[in-house]
Amino acid sequence: MVKVFISSVIEAPADKVWAVVRDFNDMPSWHPLISRSTIDGGQPSDSIGCVRTLTLTDGVQVREQLLSLSDFDYSFSYTILESGLDVDNYVAGLKLTPVTDGNHTFAEWTAEFVTTPGTEQQMADQIGNGVFQAGFDALKEKLLS
Repeated sequence: MVKVFISSVIEAPADKVWAVVRDFNDMPSWHPLISRSTIDGGQPSDSIGCVRTLTLTDGVQVREQLLSLSDFDYSFSYTILESGLDVDNYVAGLKLTPVTDGNHTFAEWTAEFVTTPGTEQQMADQIGNGVFQAGFDALKEKLLS
């Protein structure tokens, strides 16, 4: 099992960051790798069990299912159902924690998955830096503008 943990401090209050990331269908508005997102069957994007199809900027599609969402904890988790990535049993979560000193947000994005033996570090880097850190960097830019 591969475990990925990426964290960042965002210079904005947690409720403001949560307002951007909470919508399971709105990733294209803040993540640079996502060009489109749709929720299957017209379900609400905060409905546990809803499935989104993300279209990446390179045209690859990824289907993910929302597993949990907590406005109280500023967190959600999801699993990949289908993708072009070499991952199985993929479960990820994003959690925000208010930093009261300076009214900032501690953000953490985690994932656990299985991949082809010998590719663990490559996949961890691709997901950790290429997806999670890229998302945090884009969030910072969006919230500062």
